[in-house]
Formats: sequence, structure tokens, C-alpha cells
Amino acid sequence: MSDYINNNIRQLEPSDFTLAAEVIRLSFATVAKDLDLTEQNCPQYVGFVTTAERLQTHHGWGWRMYGLYENERFIGYGSISKEADGIYEIHNLAVLPEYRHKSYGKQLLNFCMVRVMKLGGDKVTISIIEENTMLKDRYIAYGFVHAGTKNSNTCCFQAAIWNWRYYRGNQSRSFRRRSGR
Repeated sequence: MSDYINNNIRQLEPSDFTLAAEVIRLSFATVAKDLDLTEQNCPQYVGFVTTAERLQTHHGWGWRMYGLYENERFIGYGSISKEADGIYEIHNLAVLPEYRHKSYGKQLLNFCMVRVMKLGGDKVTISIIEENTMLKDRYIAYGFVHAGTKNSNTCCFQAAIWNWRYYRGNQSRSFRRRSGR
């Protein structure tokens, strides 16, 4: 296991991928339940298909994967991929249900966004289920802008694409919540 990058976030190694896949599946299961997604109507939904082998494939593509820990327990996951020059995507941001509403998701998102900036990125993209209004509101609060939707050929929902841009030298543009929290 890698050293801690900050107090409780570590870059993951392939030996961590089995546990990471479990965290992703358990975290995304609540969304599946809330939106009536099943393996029959949405067979490629991340909450149903994420395995250690799939994460290994993503790792081979160059994705940077991070685990969020509380007292050595793996409770959250997020990954970053470079999509183009200066453009990165955050994938599968997840916190186990029993650890939600404790600012862990905010910490993981902040970490990923700072990491993108350190990698030289100035644009972050994230995709969520269009119908997930709670997540929409959170990303709006962080300064993300809705950039459109795309239909999924393998799932029963539209994916909403959200963008956030870092303006170098402009300290007024921050990834912190606009409400000042």
C-alpha cells in the first residue's frame, strides 16, 4: 500500500483493487436502489460491473486511483484520468453509505481537484446520472457547470456531463463551495 498523500487519502496499488471495487459497488448500490436501476435494465452500471480486473484495466490506461481511509478502514474511492491536454476526468467518486454526510465526499473531491491542478490540468469533467438532483446541486455549489447529456447504449439513464475550469492566476475562482463552507 502506498504512503498517505494527505491525512487519509492514499494512491492505490493493484493489490488494493479488490477492496476498491467492493467500496465502489457498495457506494453505488444506494443510487441504483434510489433510481430503480437493476442488472436487467442497466447491465453496465458502475455499481454492477466494477471488479478488480476492471480497475486493473483502468490503471493500465493511466488512471490515478485513490482510496479514502478512516482509521485504516477503506471508506471512499476516486480516480482521475487525463482526457486531453489540460483536461482531466474524475471517475467513480464514492463514499460508503455509513460514512456519508461527514464531509468525506467533499474531502475526496477537493483532493482530486487539487491533484488535477498539480498535474497541470485546468479543466475537470465529471459525469453523473442526469436524474440525480442531489449530486447536481452539490456540483453546482462547487462551481461545476452543466455541459450537456449523453445517452447510454447500455444503461437506462442519461449521463449529465459537468465541467469545472481552473483559471490560473485568478484566486477568486476556487473549487471550494460557493456558500463559503
